[in-house]
Amino acid sequence: MLSLAQAGYHVIAPDARGYGLSASHPVAYSDSLVPYSMFNRVSDVLGLVRALGHEKVSMVVGHDWGGPTAQWCARLRPDVFRSVVSISTPFFRAPTLPLNTATQPKSADPEDGVDGQLAALPRPRKHYATYCASREANEDMWHAPQGIHTLLREMFYIKSADWEGNKPFPLKSWAASELQKMPTYYIMDLNKGMAETMAEHRPSAEYMAACQWMTDADLDVYAAQFARTGFQGGLNYYRVDADEALWSEQHSFAGKTIDVPACYIGGAREWGVYQSPGAYQAMSEACTRLQGKFLVPGAGHSVVEEKPGRVNKILIEFLQRDVVS
Repeated sequence: MLSLAQAGYHVIAPDARGYGLSASHPVAYSDSLVPYSMFNRVSDVLGLVRALGHEKVSMVVGHDWGGPTAQWCARLRPDVFRSVVSISTPFFRAPTLPLNTATQPKSADPEDGVDGQLAALPRPRKHYATYCASREANEDMWHAPQGIHTLLREMFYIKSADWEGNKPFPLKSWAASELQKMPTYYIMDLNKGMAETMAEHRPSAEYMAACQWMTDADLDVYAAQFARTGFQGGLNYYRVDADEALWSEQHSFAGKTIDVPACYIGGAREWGVYQSPGAYQAMSEACTRLQGKFLVPGAGHSVVEEKPGRVNKILIEFLQRDVVS
């Protein structure tokens, strides 16, 4: 934020719906999912921009689950959001409405049945997104035996470049035989929750004390908010993605591309780049003005925290070179 402000921009960094101070009380599994739909999340960002007195912004940036929200902001309101950066999450095409299905059978979705395929592997597995959409995920993480602070430390560590197990590469397909090549924080053991999965990869006390890109003081802030509200608000993003009624609203924009300048940033050592087979390679199909794809050396999933100088340089150069002021 400071680097962009020093470059002359007014920077706004809100808590996304369901995270941090956006939730006044614990979020329950039984609460309505409608407020977490993609279009409501776009409305959140648009409403915030206008509430702060702006009719348009130079750039909207989203990391992880913020990425799809930022992408849809640019897709739906290019008059407001004049450029877009997606961090970690590749740019995805809008859902398609296939041609000629009135007379020909619809092609099978490669993601259909993948949970059954994973469960049938010699080492039974499950996709982390399926776990995150389950009723038990919030309880498992909110009341993790190791505590929320340590759970978060484990999660940040294992997804970072600091964990030597992160050596990502493109996957060939959505087949279970390919997906199982990812670490267990993405393709989990069938009978384990996230708390147990993370505990198996706990970093040393020396590492935790010395980590400068995510200090214990930083984690105290996040842990305090998750302890107050639970994890269900964030987990609801996975549930929306799996809810056919809420997902299908996006079909109104089938085939619609992102037509403002776009930029992608990921960590060179993060699996998020490749976890959706083929998505990284196909980003130019989603964006007609994709100006750059940057994989930052020495960074994992938390590329913004791990390599802030490099990320700031990319953002500022993108703004000054490719975005009309």
